[in-house]
Amino acid sequence: MIQTGAREGAWDAQADVVIVGFGGAGAACAITAADAGASVLILEKAPEGEEGGNTRVAAQGYLNPSSPERAIIYMNALCGPYTVPQDMIAVWADEMCRNNDWLRSIGGDPQEHQHQPAGIEFPELPGSDCVHKYHHGDILGYSKTWEMIAQAVRERPVAIRYATPARRLIQDPATGEILGVQAEHAGKTLRIKAAHAVVLTCGGFENNQEMIRNFLPGVPYCYTSGTPYNEGDGIRMGMEVGADLWHMNNFAGPSMALKVPEYPATFSMVPLHFSHEPAGGMIVVGPDGNRFVDEKYKLRHGKIWQSGKWMGLRPPCPMYMIFDETLRTAGPIYDGKPTHGWTQLMTRYAWSADNSAEIQRGWIKTAPTLDALARALKLPEGSLSQSAARWNGLCAQGIDEDFGRTKMLAPVGPGPYYAVEISPTMLNTQGGPRRNAQAQIVRPDGTPIPRLYSAGELGSIYSYMYQGTGNIGECFAFGRIAARHALTLAPW
Repeated sequence: MIQTGAREGAWDAQADVVIVGFGGAGAACAITAADAGASVLILEKAPEGEEGGNTRVAAQGYLNPSSPERAIIYMNALCGPYTVPQDMIAVWADEMCRNNDWLRSIGGDPQEHQHQPAGIEFPELPGSDCVHKYHHGDILGYSKTWEMIAQAVRERPVAIRYATPARRLIQDPATGEILGVQAEHAGKTLRIKAAHAVVLTCGGFENNQEMIRNFLPGVPYCYTSGTPYNEGDGIRMGMEVGADLWHMNNFAGPSMALKVPEYPATFSMVPLHFSHEPAGGMIVVGPDGNRFVDEKYKLRHGKIWQSGKWMGLRPPCPMYMIFDETLRTAGPIYDGKPTHGWTQLMTRYAWSADNSAEIQRGWIKTAPTLDALARALKLPEGSLSQSAARWNGLCAQGIDEDFGRTKMLAPVGPGPYYAVEISPTMLNTQGGPRRNAQAQIVRPDGTPIPRLYSAGELGSIYSYMYQGTGNIGECFAFGRIAARHALTLAPW
């Protein structure tokens, strides 16, 4: 934070509301503030063309529950032992039920997902019947919802500064008020005045390995499938001005995917994550060369059913997907369909049809025998041969007695053999500065930090289990709440 002489000196720019982050939450906040007659400035870390945060590269659905009363029940059930204040849940439920009306008011066309009720993440929980998932237009995915709300922002008198990351909040030492933001652009430091408030909508810390090690349980490292620009900036800035933190151990993961140094986000592997079953044999092993999970597991945003409850998957690392020549020649093991994910939508990497280019790149290791492959991977001698023999015996019986896998029950066939090192991956984290029912960021004693707000995945309401499409729905809801409340304040 910057305190000494905070109100003094020249400002490089100013607005009634300064928003840090141009994703779904920032867009909703900007639209609401601009429609109320306020001047708005968005500071976006990414260069123009890569803005949008995780909203842009998610599957584009958003939650609009059918009943605030049922939504309150469902949210309390999702929280489990990690309770959230009831006034916070009540305002969340009420505002989430207004998402469709708001989208229509800015030119959107809400369409309900056709796969309801399968989209209910936890149908066994009370209140789950309230879940209704929507998207803009006729096509789910493909960035249509994001394109619509981004266009709505650009149709309004909202200033957007790209490649301008916020670095510090400017705080009055006498009152504790947040007066503005110190940002950077092209090597120059900028002082941006916020006459009414600053709203942090800059996402989580899924691309910050130090924060991942400090806050996320069960993963020594984890890589993003979403935007690489979410590096915990809002968390750091909030802590510097005295913000409390909450939900720091909750995240939408882990899943398992390929991460290579050449690209910032992960590659989803067809044999692990997609419903169709390519020909050939495949198993996943940990550092001891043994299987440890149903490789075709159905995670619920990182939660897996274990010991009679939903728990976060704790993958051993390093992990390897082992497969045979039949699977290698069946087609690409990466699904590059541009439906979601940074790699699919933004990088647009063209994976080779027979996986040969990726073998040449070293992303896929190969050896003529399983024993040779184990030695190349530095796994215990003979472990892959033993694991494959065990798996092949289970396939012959038609039942996976070890982990209950029901898909791709094909034995590991003749070589050569292949291995892909897979890593824990996630779309987003949920933790950050704690906010109240007015979207104000609060101190550890619960009092608001004056003129500082947040919305979206930064300090999300989701404390444990998560309902799909809930984050984008929350971006819209608390983006609107933050803008409305900020504009009740007299400008300083």
